[in-house]
Amino acid sequence: MSTMAERKRQLVAGELRDAALMLLATKGFDTVTVDDIAAAAGVSRRTFFRYFASKEDVVVRWLADMSEMVVAVLSERPLDEQPSTALRHAVWAPLELCTDHPDHTERSRVVARLVLDTPALEARWMEYQVRVRTDLAVELATRHGLDPDASPWPRLAAGMTMLALDQVLQRWQPGDGEHDLARRTDEAFTVIAPALDAS
Repeated sequence: MSTMAERKRQLVAGELRDAALMLLATKGFDTVTVDDIAAAAGVSRRTFFRYFASKEDVVVRWLADMSEMVVAVLSERPLDEQPSTALRHAVWAPLELCTDHPDHTERSRVVARLVLDTPALEARWMEYQVRVRTDLAVELATRHGLDPDASPWPRLAAGMTMLALDQVLQRWQPGDGEHDLARRTDEAFTVIAPALDAS
């Protein structure tokens, strides 16, 4: 059970993240400053730096949380599911959270586009994906009773899964809602399912 202090930290971090993403989505990455984000969240600049190293960190952490959710959801899927089915559900979980309201959906799309179109942010995102792919490969190996160092399948499957997520984000268009994102996710997994299920 989390303590009161931990819950407060999570609340403040969430408020900073939401303020940052809203500003970055509406005003653009280069225009928004750390002071702008702190002011929008109602905290000091010093408080901002207790939670995030930079404004880049806020954005990358948002996508990192999405990726970590993929691993967490996969670990809860039934063990008798086909790999492509389990991984499709795992990838869809964080995307579905982005579609709970039209304004939230569009903000999430703009922020994802911001990461993919800003070289410094994309580099940080790709760096983080390396760690997520490793965690995903370990989870896949565990589920299928494989040695991730001896069998190439877990790492290849993890790489294909993260590439599928990246493709959905790349193809996310203005006005896309839950149905559109689900369709794009299905399209990506239709392509990679034969390889995923060949284990």
